[in-house]
Amino acid sequence: MTQQITVQGTVAEGFEAVREEFAAFVEGERDDYEGQLCAYVHGRRVVDLWAGAEADSLYGVFSSTKGAAHLVVALLVQEGTLELDRKVTYYWPEFGAEGKGSVTLRDLLAHRAGLVGIDAGFSAEELADDRAMAERLADQKPYWRPGTAFGYHAVVIGALSGEVVRRATGHTLQEVYEERVRAPYALDFYLGLPEAEEPRFRTVQPMAPTPEQQALLDARPAGPHTLTSIAFNTHVPDPGTLEDHANSRLVRAKGPASAGGVASARGLATMYAAAISELEDRPPLLKPDTIAEVGQIHSVGYDLVARVHKAFGLGFQATADVWHPFLGAGTFGHSGAGGSQAFADPRSGLAYGYTRRRMAFPGGAAPENDGFARVLHRVAVAP
Repeated sequence: MTQQITVQGTVAEGFEAVREEFAAFVEGERDDYEGQLCAYVHGRRVVDLWAGAEADSLYGVFSSTKGAAHLVVALLVQEGTLELDRKVTYYWPEFGAEGKGSVTLRDLLAHRAGLVGIDAGFSAEELADDRAMAERLADQKPYWRPGTAFGYHAVVIGALSGEVVRRATGHTLQEVYEERVRAPYALDFYLGLPEAEEPRFRTVQPMAPTPEQQALLDARPAGPHTLTSIAFNTHVPDPGTLEDHANSRLVRAKGPASAGGVASARGLATMYAAAISELEDRPPLLKPDTIAEVGQIHSVGYDLVARVHKAFGLGFQATADVWHPFLGAGTFGHSGAGGSQAFADPRSGLAYGYTRRRMAFPGGAAPENDGFARVLHRVAVAP
């Protein structure tokens, strides 16, 4: 017998259509669905919904982690600790090996460095350890001439930018995030999940594609030495699965900055609200010039790794170009392979976070995000 899933939570007056959209989606899902949706407008929480679990359940958010990592970088750029047009070797001299000496921090953040992985691949233990990955990446020859093209540095971008942060500050990116972002707002978004919070973590469940969807997955280009396989570290023997990564306690404990974060939808949305809006009597974390800089498109067109059209700002996805074209220009955020999505739209003041337990087809932001975000944005900008 199918068990009906109950939608819980609240929406502010005027945002009832968002609850209706969420409830309609949940009704059509499997009876084991778990998900959360949260949103702010100009620093006011207007949507806080969940179904199938608890409001404070925590999920592996995969590449949505990159948003937290690069908020740290944005803060350090804003205060002058990092300079976008300095060469990476200014901070990290060893990085210049094998023809990478010309790469600037701006190039790195815009996925233009050509350093998407390493020939030999990483072990599971190394994937949990940003410093171990950075050490090996420093010796790798880039896969294209830096600056001439771009491709999603899916597994390594957090280790690369994190090593720059460590060299510039003496602290890991995770430590700076904890001190400057997570702790002040008590965010349920962790780069390094404390043991005490483990009972709230919900084990990631694998994708369950239909036969038609599986056929599409099987038709994807594959090969042991393609740029895509190197970038996603699937060219190694027994690479494991994406859910293995999120379900590893070692990964959750260390919080690698590319894809090791753990969060609730509240945590995702609140972080982006804090980035662009006054929140809890604190000014926005980012100033207008910084918001414009990180959200400005730096790489757009054919992504050599993803093999589709993509667009990136500085460490963030250009969300309006990649996922939701109805959002304002300069919207910045990041999606995750399990289906999570999070972003800030500075023009409307909208900050958005969505999580789900079961990985969604075909990976990246789950399809339902488009409907949720569309209704939210329409209501947020309504006169």
